[in-house]
Amino acid sequence: MTSPESPAAAPPRVALFVTCLVDLYRPGVGFAAIKLLEDAGCIVEVPEAQVCCGQPAYNSGDRADTTAIARQVIAAFEGYDYVVAPSGSCGGMIRDHYPALFAAEPDWQVRAGAVAARTYELTSFLVDVLKVDTLAGVACDAKATYHDSCSGLRELGVKTQPRRLLESVAGLELVEMQTPETCCGFGGTFCIKYGEVSTDIVSRKTADIAATGAGLLLAGDMGCLLNMAGRLQREGSAVQVRHVAEVLAGMADGPAIGEASLGEADKGAAP
Repeated sequence: MTSPESPAAAPPRVALFVTCLVDLYRPGVGFAAIKLLEDAGCIVEVPEAQVCCGQPAYNSGDRADTTAIARQVIAAFEGYDYVVAPSGSCGGMIRDHYPALFAAEPDWQVRAGAVAARTYELTSFLVDVLKVDTLAGVACDAKATYHDSCSGLRELGVKTQPRRLLESVAGLELVEMQTPETCCGFGGTFCIKYGEVSTDIVSRKTADIAATGAGLLLAGDMGCLLNMAGRLQREGSAVQVRHVAEVLAGMADGPAIGEASLGEADKGAAP
């Protein structure tokens, strides 16, 4: 892996925004993100005071609770050189929406803008800021396809960065879906409010995945991954689902998203 452009400069101090879904469902993604950042020469810290980015409340129109949550996040992440999230959705919330929340509070708007300006999605940070071109010694023997999450793509411009890094993974063949930029139907609270519409959207996505012949589905947002993994399982698909950070960090040996570990499978087995 290449290092930051200025070897003489002090290592960047990076705060990892873990995200709720990573914390609750896939903590290994957080460890993979830390490994990637440390291998790139960063000093990584995980602020203990971090909370949800506030996106569920924001999407539900609850500006009061969203603003209260944003204050906690801003206070926890001030003082770092960068804030990095393994999620375009949470990164987009902080970077694109936080400053507007405080339009009537100039002091807080300045603080929100300062944190927003230093916030990046993981692969974008590696490629665009740290200028990481290749990942040495990483292998994954699989045919994979990549889903572009809506927030990462449209709010943060994440498109080529994960693909550029995946090109350096030995043994990995990346094949594109016909519609990689089409929504998977998750949309946070959307999939709860409009279940039938969401199911129709994700079913079209899984058909697109199947048409590639790939055995591995990758993406950069846990919400999208959980949604697609759930539908693939209901359809009886053998496609494995993983966060892109797991493959890039060489940490894709464990169960895929939605798969039970051996111990969990044993618990449910008949005596």
